[in-house]
Amino acid sequence: MIESIDTSLIDWSRAQFALTAMFHWIFVPLTLGLSFIIAFMETIYVRTGNEEWKRITRFWMKIFGINFAIGVSTGIILEFEFGTNWSNYSWFVGDIFGAPLAIEGIMAFFMESTFIAVMFFGWNKVSKRFHLASTWLTAIGANLSAVWILVANAWMQNPVGTMFNPETARNEMTNFWDVFLSDMAVNKFLHTITSSFLLASLVVIGISAYFLLRNKHVLFAKRSTVVGSVFGVIAALVTIFTGDTSARMVAQKQPMKFAAMEALYEGQTHAPLVVIGAMRTDTTRIPNPRENFIFKFEIPNALSYMVFLTPSGFVPGITDLVYGNEEQGIMPYSEKIDRGAEAIATLKDLKKAKDRGDQARYASLMAKFDNNEWMGEHYAHFGYGYYKNRPLKELIPNVKLNFYSFHIMVILGMHFLILTVIALYLSLKNKWGNHKWLLWVALLTIPLPWVASQAGWVLAEVGRQPWVVYELMPTISAVTRLSPGAVQLTFWIFLATFTTLFIAEIKIMTTQIKKGPEEK
Repeated sequence: MIESIDTSLIDWSRAQFALTAMFHWIFVPLTLGLSFIIAFMETIYVRTGNEEWKRITRFWMKIFGINFAIGVSTGIILEFEFGTNWSNYSWFVGDIFGAPLAIEGIMAFFMESTFIAVMFFGWNKVSKRFHLASTWLTAIGANLSAVWILVANAWMQNPVGTMFNPETARNEMTNFWDVFLSDMAVNKFLHTITSSFLLASLVVIGISAYFLLRNKHVLFAKRSTVVGSVFGVIAALVTIFTGDTSARMVAQKQPMKFAAMEALYEGQTHAPLVVIGAMRTDTTRIPNPRENFIFKFEIPNALSYMVFLTPSGFVPGITDLVYGNEEQGIMPYSEKIDRGAEAIATLKDLKKAKDRGDQARYASLMAKFDNNEWMGEHYAHFGYGYYKNRPLKELIPNVKLNFYSFHIMVILGMHFLILTVIALYLSLKNKWGNHKWLLWVALLTIPLPWVASQAGWVLAEVGRQPWVVYELMPTISAVTRLSPGAVQLTFWIFLATFTTLFIAEIKIMTTQIKKGPEEK
């Protein structure tokens, strides 16, 4: 159903975008979370007049600034790649995807870039309250940037509030609020933001533990830990809650991704939840490869309860989704492919009729696209049409990668909650620092929230494959027709550049941490 395309071009284009996105996301969550922690610390300073809180705020502001500067550069490259490497995608959804990105640039980016200068250079030059307002507005602006990016991503996961225009072969927004306030968008924003707050909290707690282990800047470290742990406990609880809600949404709207998360091949009622396990086989073999786990520990009925809030709910597996399950009303992929192929063929015939001026034929074909029932039966499966005469396994995401990403994220999330609760409890009792092994745990935990955060994005994006826009546009049709060599060259250039930036950031940040807060 599509022109012959070099699969290496698709692989390298995906690799380049993944490289840029994952490097960018190293910097973003710390920026989002630390901005609000700084704002809270400065608020305490302004309300109490205690210069120690000013000293604390200024130190964490330096860490924020180093991270912010490098994060901006990778984000700009990321947005350009939509036009260079994914031009077909940009054409197909530009009216929807472009709007949130434009708002992000106009409103959020300018807001944070305006007030960040006052935040960094306005000490003793503007009033305390104006400086505090600038700090809060920088934090709000940074997080508003995330709002619009996440709204755009949520639409790719669950396209709503739009209609397809067959004359232009583009999707057009019909209701901004349906896109902006969709269940997927709201939950994705809350989960991503609170997980970023949790990451920043753990960084604050871990660096403070470093100072306590060295018996330096003790008061600074203890006060930072109090703020970080309060922030962290709240963020951890909300992250776990929104993560549970997100899993339920995925089960309802993206059942194949959910099946991959649990490596569930055969659907069942009273489905168990795999808490931990090691997979034996690879990912896209169907029917179900027998004994696909080397070992696993399960909670009976928990998966069905997670999705339906009852253990008797039927959770479809990969085999059910591919081959269909008539008893459960699940349409097989073969039928979706046929319906999608008919929608694509109708669109091609429409263009031919328009080009040759056949008004009667054009009108009869347009009537199909104006028919809601036909659109629901055929255009809803438009993307599947590109897989006519292609192996069905291409419609299955990488099960092993999704399974491990999901479980790493969940296990680490529980560790973070326990650690922040202990840090808060001991800090309030003025006993944080009495147990060196706990300080070492906090210090060694610093890289782990990045592991969890990256695992979450791998699950979100790899689990959606092979779709760029879920069930409407596959990756194979979204890529720009470029030379694979050109994409490979830029991939290696980006890898070298980003690695250099990352090493530079680590070196600058460790230098600032060793230097510690400024002397009184």
